[in-house]
Amino acid sequence: MTTAIKCSYKNKHRTEQLSSKVAPHLTRAFTTSSNYSQIRMLSYLTRWVSRGAIQALKGTSSRPQLVKTPHIGNQTLAAAPLPFAGGSSGVRQARALDQERLLQIDWDDGSCSLYPFTWLRDNCQCPHCTLQSAQARSLLFSNLDVHTGMDQVQLMDNKVSITWPDHHSSEFDPDWLKKRCFSSEARQALQEELFLNEREYWDSSLQIPTGDFQEVLHDDKAALAWLEALRRTGIVYLRGAPAEQGQVARLSQRIGYLRLTFYGHTWQVQDKPMANNVAYTSGELSLHTDYPALHHPPGVQFLHCVRQADQGGESEVVDGFHMAEQLRREIPEAFNILSSLRVDFTDSGADYCDFSVQSKNHIIDVDSEGRVTRINYNNATRDSVLDLPLHQVQPFYSSLKAFVELLSRPENVFTYRMEPGDLVTFDNWRLLHGRKSYQSRGQNLRHLEGAYLDWDEVMSRLRVLRKAVRGDN
Repeated sequence: MTTAIKCSYKNKHRTEQLSSKVAPHLTRAFTTSSNYSQIRMLSYLTRWVSRGAIQALKGTSSRPQLVKTPHIGNQTLAAAPLPFAGGSSGVRQARALDQERLLQIDWDDGSCSLYPFTWLRDNCQCPHCTLQSAQARSLLFSNLDVHTGMDQVQLMDNKVSITWPDHHSSEFDPDWLKKRCFSSEARQALQEELFLNEREYWDSSLQIPTGDFQEVLHDDKAALAWLEALRRTGIVYLRGAPAEQGQVARLSQRIGYLRLTFYGHTWQVQDKPMANNVAYTSGELSLHTDYPALHHPPGVQFLHCVRQADQGGESEVVDGFHMAEQLRREIPEAFNILSSLRVDFTDSGADYCDFSVQSKNHIIDVDSEGRVTRINYNNATRDSVLDLPLHQVQPFYSSLKAFVELLSRPENVFTYRMEPGDLVTFDNWRLLHGRKSYQSRGQNLRHLEGAYLDWDEVMSRLRVLRKAVRGDN
């Protein structure tokens, strides 16, 4: 295996055209068993002109085409490509547009970027304004003149040097500036590099990305491939873990630390008498996300198979983001209701300590741009309290019924059976997971150990690994 992760994406709903310039340079971060998966990954790379995407290509030398955007004043702001690995951005000219209070940078590649005076002064990189050891701003906002002018701008030693009206001086590296270009294309590319928001949707034909547990623990490239696949696909399967408790904690140390909840740092999924959670029975578990009874549910879940039942116990997963988008297309009214009405969830009992939690969440969370960001659904902990006006009750039930029926269609559900030593990692904000009932008797009493992490910690480790492996800043 070239790296720790093997994967194949199959998406019947989104077909895109390949770029002939990019096609020969497929990243070696994944080995695939499907030509279509390569097409999906390559077409994604052609859409994003970001440093992270470019560095994933081996030997790419062709520069992206510039795309013109609307005029700002008398200037045309083109998409400024981000710096390439091993390259440097050259500045042909820098000049102050005093009336617009903008600094215009003309780049050697023919593109142009505009930077507000106030933003430049706010982000001065000198030792007085930035604590270099922490890369944190020292300049107090109360001392920032948000209407500052600019006395002088010049190029010195391939740096943009600015003198301000209070005689303070700032120097900016061209690569640093170009990466922070305010064009919509550059901003979108940088956000993708920072957060990896692009997703690969799937259905029952998913070939689950798979890696080696020991390689992920000990090899940075394998760990990076694991986390990138986890972010893109939402689920990664790791094989080769010891069939004993403690492995989810070991894996969490590869990232940082576990998320403590009322069920403990880790928890044992077994058939228990007087169970304080429906998961701790041998019955069927309907598709759900974990812990919507919290206002900030855990982002990532680990489940490690210590023992499997002789009969039953198969696992099921559905791509919740994909299903939400499908609901938006097929029944937009239902999507609007589930993404606008807040539903009550509750969970109470005693485990790590006694608890009584209550939350109000949308079934489908969307951001300011309408992009789906989280699914909050667990029928077991959906409260009998329904804080809705009377006329909205029936529309809510009808909308939720439509969503659950969509989730449950056989063509959307991927089913797999864990064996001792298998460990599945998945996005709890995106995937809904379930379990078939099993026989709780005999020698092999089913036992999974689980744990949670938050996406902030996972993405932090991904960025650290990306810098270590690829040299990303």
